[in-house]
Amino acid sequence: YLTSRFRQIIDKHGPDAIAFYGSGQLTTEEYYIANKLAKGFLGTNNFDTNSRLCMASAVAGYVSSFGADGPPCSYSDIDAANCLFLIGTNTADCHPVVYRRIKQRKLSAPDEVTIICVDPRRTETADFADLHLPIRPGTDIALLNAMLYVLLDADLIDREFISQHANGFADLSKSVKNYAPKIVEEICAIPECLIVEAALIFGKAKNALSLRSMGVNQSSVGVHKNNAINNLHLVTGKIGKPGCGPFSLTGQPNAMGGREVGGLSHMLPGYR
Repeated sequence: YLTSRFRQIIDKHGPDAIAFYGSGQLTTEEYYIANKLAKGFLGTNNFDTNSRLCMASAVAGYVSSFGADGPPCSYSDIDAANCLFLIGTNTADCHPVVYRRIKQRKLSAPDEVTIICVDPRRTETADFADLHLPIRPGTDIALLNAMLYVLLDADLIDREFISQHANGFADLSKSVKNYAPKIVEEICAIPECLIVEAALIFGKAKNALSLRSMGVNQSSVGVHKNNAINNLHLVTGKIGKPGCGPFSLTGQPNAMGGREVGGLSHMLPGYR
């Protein structure tokens, strides 16, 4: 019945009269086949998924920072990270398997691993963290820029990496001059000493992995928040090596896998 209805509709109205809508509950293989059916066989780009809603900020952040919508890190980097910076994610409740891996990493080397949690609420994730920053909702960018301010002030930056792999460092340096921790303390309702401590932990760590989710993405300035997190890694060179990178945790299980195989109307497999 379904195939015959497809044929009737296409014959009468054309292939763009058909549309597909999926979700992150599909496996990567299922995403690929459905995408192939729509774009490769039926000839319509009308294929979209929940990624358009839950991951748009992360996607635009990755593309504008790195040129491609793909995290430059993976779950295995949790096992090598010395600093785990969690922001906008109640990992214990929303990503319990990832949280278990984070706990295992911390418990395996308690003196070598520091967990920072940025969350307005006192959650299980925040309780387990070494440092909890109870941020005022909506002030993430101010906090992240204040951390950049501290990194620059303490010279905890990788100038060689920046010169070889980054653009716009001078402009970035100027843009964060108004975000001294003393000023941001009032904006974010976080004590200046905690802002400085978080930045120094991140900057001095051999390896640092940041993890963020819907608390960052679901915002009118979600892209800018993602960019600010990415900037922490770019200025310190903590990217592209084990235990490092900005890692966006998806809102549904396989929203990332769907994007990898072109599961959006404007994409083809392989981030094309």
